Amino acid sequence: MADAFRVGIIQMACSPDADENLRRAGEFVREAAAGGAQVICLPELFRTQYFCQREDASLFDLAEPVPGPTTQYLGEIARAEGVAVVASVFEKRAPGVYHNTLAVLDKDGSLAGLYRKMHIPDDPLYYEKFYFTPGDLGFQAVETAFGSLGTLVCWDQWYPEAARLTALRGAQILLYPTAIGWHPAEKERYGPVQLDAWRTMQRAHAIANGVYVAAVNRVGHETGNVLGKAASGAGLEFWGSSFLCDPFGQVVAEASADREQILLGEVQLGRIEEVRRNWPFLRDRRIDSYAAIGQRLLDGK
Repeated sequence: MADAFRVGIIQMACSPDADENLRRAGEFVREAAAGGAQVICLPELFRTQYFCQREDASLFDLAEPVPGPTTQYLGEIARAEGVAVVASVFEKRAPGVYHNTLAVLDKDGSLAGLYRKMHIPDDPLYYEKFYFTPGDLGFQAVETAFGSLGTLVCWDQWYPEAARLTALRGAQILLYPTAIGWHPAEKERYGPVQLDAWRTMQRAHAIANGVYVAAVNRVGHETGNVLGKAASGAGLEFWGSSFLCDPFGQVVAEASADREQILLGEVQLGRIEEVRRNWPFLRDRRIDSYAAIGQRLLDGK
């Protein structure tokens, strides 16, 4: 394996047309590959506008199997371009069982691994518990031709346990496909603090684990217009701001808050080694004292 690989982060806007979104995603992948990217990551649930803004049983019709149409299409592009692609899919696993899933497609187009989102939110306009069964594959480090990819999704990015366990699997980079933004009425008052908290958490995962972190967000204002029907209300303004940071949290590349972009950056395995030698957090862990982390609370209730 080489001592470095180049990452491409796709920050894109999503239209009401699922097929058009897939086509455009493919074009972004090709463009990133032409720019030298070897591992290319798309945003969360990029095939549609963010449909979890409402609870609607008809939207289960959006789900597809894995392997399925999305992985076949992107797998062909991965093989043609000789790149690995991390693609978010609304997975239909069985009747009534659906997941928010990441498929990792290797440079030969094969399915290298799957990750099913573990932490499922339920907040205003983020009604994911209605749609998604929590993941049951555990935390993954997927081996590809270029490197070991830690696969996590959006709400997972707030949990240090998820980042730690994925890093302990051998991940060299934590990839977080994301769909996060502001409620428009709250943006002026809370927007800067919310965005700063999001960035801080992920940079902290990089530092605490000595790994690269890529946050891959969508951009634009959406009302969840899917299958010809939108959610009520003002919708969500996705804040973009995708970024790649190194194992000490230094931002290597960062996108704007309001436009589509392709970010390119390099994962240097020597940098991981350098940071971990000088900040040996993994060495100094007291694994003999952490059993209680598996409990909900420690007050005896």
